[in-house]
Amino acid sequence: MHIGFLSTRFHGTDGVSLESAKWAEVFGNQGHLNFWFSGLSDREESISSVVLEAHFEHPRNVAINENFWKRAHLDPGVTAEIESLRSFLRSEILEFIERYQIDFLVPQNAITIPMHIPLGLAITDVLRETGIPALAHHHDFYWERERFTGSAAQPYLDAAFPPSGLPNLRHAVINTAAQQELKRRFGLDAIYAPNVMDFDAPLPEPDEYVVGIREDLGFSPTDRIILQPTRVVPRKGIELAIELVGALGDPANKLVISHGSGDEGHDYLESLEKLASEKGVDLRLISDRIADKRGNNSQGQKLYTLWDLYPLADFVTYPSLYEGFGNALLEAIYFKKPILVNRYSVYIDDIEPHGFDFVTLDGVVSEDAVEQVRRILSEPEQFAGSTEKNFRIAQGAFGLGQLTGLLS
Repeated sequence: MHIGFLSTRFHGTDGVSLESAKWAEVFGNQGHLNFWFSGLSDREESISSVVLEAHFEHPRNVAINENFWKRAHLDPGVTAEIESLRSFLRSEILEFIERYQIDFLVPQNAITIPMHIPLGLAITDVLRETGIPALAHHHDFYWERERFTGSAAQPYLDAAFPPSGLPNLRHAVINTAAQQELKRRFGLDAIYAPNVMDFDAPLPEPDEYVVGIREDLGFSPTDRIILQPTRVVPRKGIELAIELVGALGDPANKLVISHGSGDEGHDYLESLEKLASEKGVDLRLISDRIADKRGNNSQGQKLYTLWDLYPLADFVTYPSLYEGFGNALLEAIYFKKPILVNRYSVYIDDIEPHGFDFVTLDGVVSEDAVEQVRRILSEPEQFAGSTEKNFRIAQGAFGLGQLTGLLS
């Protein structure tokens, strides 16, 4: 079959882009051909249709969102613009289907989280009008984000996020809580398809590019790197990582945050910097040196990928308050790093029952957790068995083979 993936972007290391590539790999292994429709893409040009207006950061969509959420009524100009962009994107999707002779559609979070209302409506229109079979891959629903509210928005949310009553549309979710909520709210059944990784792939070997990476990023040979491999957004719970490193009380420990604030503002980052100062934590923000691909930044400095960074880590913190699943957690397991996890709800339901050996928190940094981390950092060789155990568990529970079975 010719399979068409649809989203606002397929670019970089966000969860949707990463997981869609894994789905495409599984489909490709089954003999299918993959094609991509989005507003921003790093997929191969010959199999991609890039329509700038489909990106959630396109000025037309930004203007809609600025005048859409948390409102009881919408200005007629806003509704007219929604309908105009909806119609345009509908035509572009139909052209994409015709150009690549698409047999099956996979909307990737585009009829799930309403960051692009016209695109979600357009996809729904196409599904209803063509009857083309589809499997929607849902990552984040609107009811999981406080900002997506307002009585004026509800009719649009009901229409397309996700749409109901389409016999050609099936659903897949990344956690069991979403599976249950989709059934409760809409009576829709969904496949539980957790995030996965190819744990059978060998760890990447260091190459010449990363020679001297430690010194280049400003670390001494005696520094211990406590890696927070996430963006700086409130739901990541980074204040707990700062509390932990502060309680360890060793200046050799450097808390390293790999990514920046993204599109959710900088107030949280400022609060973290203040807390780190109060706790005496050496907080290193290196997002200007981390990119999706190797290269150079505007100052001519080397850019490294997150996968270049993981091997340096002595310990990984993942103190999230909420996650749809947890890609960075799987990556840290893959690199066989000791990990601290805050027991967010999806972790409790879908990950913890598998029996992983992590340092865990329940919303606060306990003395026991601090002591466990201190022991791991002082005698890492004593805990190699735990990281190997975690790898083997994840290989069985969240390996690419699991997804292959679901998508067969």
